[in-house]
Amino acid sequence: MLGPILITMLAVTPAGLESIARDARGRVGLAAEIVETGERVELRGAERFPMQSVYKFPIAMAVLRLVDEGRLRLDAGVRIEKRDFVSPQQHSPLRDLHPAGGFDLRLDEILRYAVSESDGSASDVLLRLAGGAGAVRAYLRELGVTGVQVMDTEKAIGGADGVQYRNWATPREAVRLLKALEQGRGLSPSSRGLLLQWMTQTPTGGNRLKGRLPAGTVVAHKTGSSRTVGGVTAATNDIGLVTLPDGRHLAIAVFVSDSAAPGDVRESVIARLARAVWDGLAGPAR
Repeated sequence: MLGPILITMLAVTPAGLESIARDARGRVGLAAEIVETGERVELRGAERFPMQSVYKFPIAMAVLRLVDEGRLRLDAGVRIEKRDFVSPQQHSPLRDLHPAGGFDLRLDEILRYAVSESDGSASDVLLRLAGGAGAVRAYLRELGVTGVQVMDTEKAIGGADGVQYRNWATPREAVRLLKALEQGRGLSPSSRGLLLQWMTQTPTGGNRLKGRLPAGTVVAHKTGSSRTVGGVTAATNDIGLVTLPDGRHLAIAVFVSDSAAPGDVRESVIARLARAVWDGLAGPAR
């Protein structure tokens, strides 16, 4: 059983969504909404799913809010020490480039590494600059987002498999946060533009939300992935804003949790669900 499904777009059928999600051999959650009209669809929309690196998106928003307030500067150098690095098993291009630590990097570059490259060390530096997880949660509450819980550093998440479940989101609230970004709430136009640029230019997750959409579709998104332990993968996620052919925007979040399926199947489930939602709104993708 995949739980309750809410459909307000008649072209998207519950049977179709269930059939796709079943292939993940785990728990699948989806929420999608046309920002401009409110048309929406949900599958397990109110359930909690581990975010993994999806949580770098709200952390980046919280830091950019401090930039907007003049408390941080994008062109300011930030010292990064070896103690800031996540474990060797975790993804961090910054650590790989500067294994000894002890270097300065502009804040805008740290943000780009965290959002576009999904760098765990960069994310932990940002979390510190934001004032910690509690400050990020307070910022989210200001936006009316209560179902996205940032609790721990990337280093802590990598240290014990169970920690990732403390850093969760519901698909419904992930979409609420995406809508806030699209509607220009919580960030200045310049900060919003930078974040959307980094989310659009990311090389990660090409086979997830974007995987079956028409070539050239603009998708500003943030992925999240866990390691596989005992044949089960806790998190394979992608959330983002998709620009439809008529200029409207689709906010969509897909979380695949505790899945026994191979990686290509998990990513295919995300891509097929995104395609099904696209077809229900914009006509068949070509």
